[in-house]
Amino acid sequence: MKLILKYFKPFIFMAAVSIALLFCQNISELYLPRLMSSMIDTGIIRGGIDETAPRAMSDDAMNFITQFMTEENAEYFRGVYLKTDERAQVPKEAADSFPLLGAEKSGWALRDAKNIPERAAAVFSDAAYDASILVYQWYFKTGDIAKELDITKLTIEELIAADLTSYEPPPMPEDMPGGMPQVPAAQKFSVGTSFDRVFYAELGASAHSVQQASILSIGASMLGITLLVIGVTVLNGFLSSRISTGIGRNLRHDLFKKVQTFSPSEFDSFSTASLITRTTSDVQSVQQVAMMSLRMILSAPIMGVGGIIMALRLNLGMSWIVALSVVLLLLVQVIFFSRIIPKFTIMQKLRDKLNLVARENLTGMLVIRAFGNEAREEERFEQANNDIRKTNRYVQIMMTIQQPIIQFLLGCTTITVMYFSVRAIDGGRLDVGQMMAFTQYVMQIIQSFMMISMMFIFVPQALVSAKRIQEVMSADTKITDQPPEKIKTLGKRADGTITFNNVSFKYQDAEAHVLEGISFTAKAGEMTAFIGSTGSGKSTLINLIPRFYDVTEGQITLDGVDIRELSIHELRENLGYVPQKGILFSGDIASNLSYGKEDGTEEEFREALRVAQAEDFVFSGKEGLETEIAQAGDNVSGGQKQRLSIARALVKKPPVYIFDDSFSALDFKTDAALRRALREYTGKATTLVVAQRISTIMHANQIIVLDAGKIVGIGTHEQLLSTCEPYREIAESQLSIEELG
Repeated sequence: MKLILKYFKPFIFMAAVSIALLFCQNISELYLPRLMSSMIDTGIIRGGIDETAPRAMSDDAMNFITQFMTEENAEYFRGVYLKTDERAQVPKEAADSFPLLGAEKSGWALRDAKNIPERAAAVFSDAAYDASILVYQWYFKTGDIAKELDITKLTIEELIAADLTSYEPPPMPEDMPGGMPQVPAAQKFSVGTSFDRVFYAELGASAHSVQQASILSIGASMLGITLLVIGVTVLNGFLSSRISTGIGRNLRHDLFKKVQTFSPSEFDSFSTASLITRTTSDVQSVQQVAMMSLRMILSAPIMGVGGIIMALRLNLGMSWIVALSVVLLLLVQVIFFSRIIPKFTIMQKLRDKLNLVARENLTGMLVIRAFGNEAREEERFEQANNDIRKTNRYVQIMMTIQQPIIQFLLGCTTITVMYFSVRAIDGGRLDVGQMMAFTQYVMQIIQSFMMISMMFIFVPQALVSAKRIQEVMSADTKITDQPPEKIKTLGKRADGTITFNNVSFKYQDAEAHVLEGISFTAKAGEMTAFIGSTGSGKSTLINLIPRFYDVTEGQITLDGVDIRELSIHELRENLGYVPQKGILFSGDIASNLSYGKEDGTEEEFREALRVAQAEDFVFSGKEGLETEIAQAGDNVSGGQKQRLSIARALVKKPPVYIFDDSFSALDFKTDAALRRALREYTGKATTLVVAQRISTIMHANQIIVLDAGKIVGIGTHEQLLSTCEPYREIAESQLSIEELG
């Protein structure tokens, strides 16, 4: 997790903006069900009126409603309103929603149009409810009981003419313990809005206009919020994509840069297949979670907690349904992910193995075919493929089982909410719009937990990947520069004198030394050659000079300065290295030669190719230096690959040349011609040559014979023939008596 947070830092501002947008998006989405509830309850059911007491009414309306209040409440209620003798007008705040069309008579208007006192609202609701009971009594006695009574269709004149106070409310059942149940405030509020509509209609307000204005107002708010959510979602998606891809880019860059500093000993700790997986699949996993964190992972708790708060504000009586659903969802997720998470670590290791087998098959295809082992390799690949298939199938099955269970819980929760909501609506404790809003909030809560379940899938996998990336990033690089204050510099182009002072070396965790007590000096302008039996340590010795490995004991100096005290860059700038295996890169011949000298000219390239005996085959075609080179140089022969590798080192013109058995693929004629041209070209440079053939090195100024990691002979060809038995044996096995002289 520290690794992920570290790579978030460069994008902290964009991440902060994205999180702010995420809050805006979720809060807006949480507000939509409330607007939907208002649309249904206020705009449709209550005809657009969302007030407990009217903002304005006529004298008749005031006299009608106050007769159902106590004298104290009636006096207080009238005090809330202002008597207008000339004309009853709805105050400006109310007029926007309830346009007054006429009614030139005296009336009453709220003193504070922006605020209806809580007591006044309660007094009006109680009076309206008591009046509604008597209206039903009157209707059952005088009206058409076959038709359902709608109070909003009555007029104030009809209500006054009904003389409701002459009717008695229905008697309370004698067997009801505790008396009549308390009437829900929501039911009284609904009845109050019915009388509001009657009173407004008397003032000349059109019921249709009132309802239409309310619906359009709420609808415009919903549309505006929806457009805001769309815009914020698109912008947040853009920012999260920029951040995640930037994190992926930086991770891959730093991984590649780190691997570039690895010495061969570090490569022994991480296989090539594993490094490829870590640079691709693991980085992709971290990048995916970085994007999801700014879209889903942070959104889920905001939506879940916000949904719970909004649902509880709507109806505390059904909060137990939300709590039960959340507990069951958490229980399901804990059970499933406790079984899934351990598989992610296994999955990445199996990917490493699959990459390894596939890479070995591709690189060793010719050997596999030559030995007729295609079936064996197919079986090997099938085994690795089946291992990852079984693990992946287990994870997918568990995830597949989990989704229907969550959907089942979602369905059960919805049914439970509907059941108890219908009972609450029937009892007047809940409105239809509130029920639908509550259902929406419950859906949002469960969906947020479904997003959390997805988080539990991807985050543990990303943490495993981050740990694997961290292993590479935190790997100790054994070949490093000294602290800046201790670094020495040659201050000029090196003369090229290489000295080994009692050098010993052993590989990491090895018990025995590969090289022991090596001491010699390779002078500038001379060729120093190394020869010995297979495994005698020739290539290991050569690899110590560019600091591919560091000596275990002793010291190697360049112009008298310990190479460990020089910066690696300066040391290698003075070396021209040709490895034992010719390595070419995809591109063309010119791009490969420019590895030796980035700003090399065509004349320099031609000269290097001439010395390396590669000019003929390079310029035999029309493309010349632009001749395409396939990956790893697979479209050229082994000898051509070696000669191009030699030319690449020659273009650099360093003071020290290192040829690690770089002439083994050349025929004798080409070998001899190359050595003649090389002596003239290298001039005063130090030339170090590892060879298996005596003919390649017999004219060297100094030949060092190695056996079992120790020097057993140093001298010229003629001197070693007479003084070094191992050298004479190698020479006699390769050359005739006449050639030996």
